[in-house]
Amino acid sequence: MLARRLIPGLLAGLLVLATPIRAEVPDAADSLTVLSWGGAYEHAQRRALFTPFTEAHDVPVAVDNYNGGLTELRQAVAENDVPWDVLDMTRSEAMAACEEGLLEPLPPELAAPAPDGTPASQDFFPGALGRCFISHSIFATVVAYRRDAFPGERPTRIADLFDQQRFPGPRALQRTPAANLEWALLSYRVPREELYRLLSTRRGLDLAFARLQSIDNIHWWEAGETPVRLLEEGQVVMASGYNGRFFAAMVERDLPIEILWDGQLQEHETWAIPRGASNPEAAQTFIRFATTSERQVELARHIPYGPARRSAAMQVTTHRDSGLDMRLHIPTHPINAQGAVTKDETWYARTQERIEALFRETLFREALTTQK
Repeated sequence: MLARRLIPGLLAGLLVLATPIRAEVPDAADSLTVLSWGGAYEHAQRRALFTPFTEAHDVPVAVDNYNGGLTELRQAVAENDVPWDVLDMTRSEAMAACEEGLLEPLPPELAAPAPDGTPASQDFFPGALGRCFISHSIFATVVAYRRDAFPGERPTRIADLFDQQRFPGPRALQRTPAANLEWALLSYRVPREELYRLLSTRRGLDLAFARLQSIDNIHWWEAGETPVRLLEEGQVVMASGYNGRFFAAMVERDLPIEILWDGQLQEHETWAIPRGASNPEAAQTFIRFATTSERQVELARHIPYGPARRSAAMQVTTHRDSGLDMRLHIPTHPINAQGAVTKDETWYARTQERIEALFRETLFREALTTQK
């Protein structure tokens, strides 16, 4: 959820989304406030994007953290009191926000051409250039598990997430319909191309909810760092989360976890400008800078999210710190993408509020184990 005021720590008690922690904004009139996702992801952005942007344009960048959502953006726009200049949003939320008039339309020529002069419209992957957003990365929501929890047979399919007889132990799942609904239907062997058609029916939703309700001892999480912590502390043996966060835990903290790529839910991450932003010109300058091929490649060298440009995807090499081949760890690598599901963001943008309401009503009517 987006927020508009300083919050000293994690806010407990919200059912769906956590509220941002407001960073201190520099006094300079031409400073930029970016709303992002914190943790290892923000750390990578600071090194690959924010610091280089400040060095190149002499514009300080402040960062607020959030876990997604549109409620506070709606309120901020309605009250004409918008504290952010640039939003880092999933494409489905950017599409919904654009449709509601919460985002500024972007100039068609904003994105820079590829290094060889290829126009941006041909260099970006399909769907990356929207009326109010530009995709910069392709990330995945995946399941990770502790290797030491399963010393013999290990999970290989997303259906194993629901099989607590063969793979016993608590699970951690994000408190959101996305990924959970798709994985539940995949466990019934529903073909990937039929997922959203079936989820558009009450029968499909009931099947998905029933599968989720069959899991004993779910820790529902909101903040992106929580599933990593739960795995590290041994509170759960399997957890959903963002592939980049799990990679950072494996490489930087040597956490004994493995990513289960089957069923990964791929999604675009985008840059957008909220309607009523105080510094729209600097925001546009930042978005053009941050979506160049060079910057997308650099970000992928810090965290394994696939670039949204063809020219950048071909240049991904090694991790800046460890030297690992990052091509093997991005969601779009052919091996990792074999069982991938592409999130139908148009479906989510159209049904988001209704599906989230059903999700909350169905799964949280009874007391469930909750961990934030």
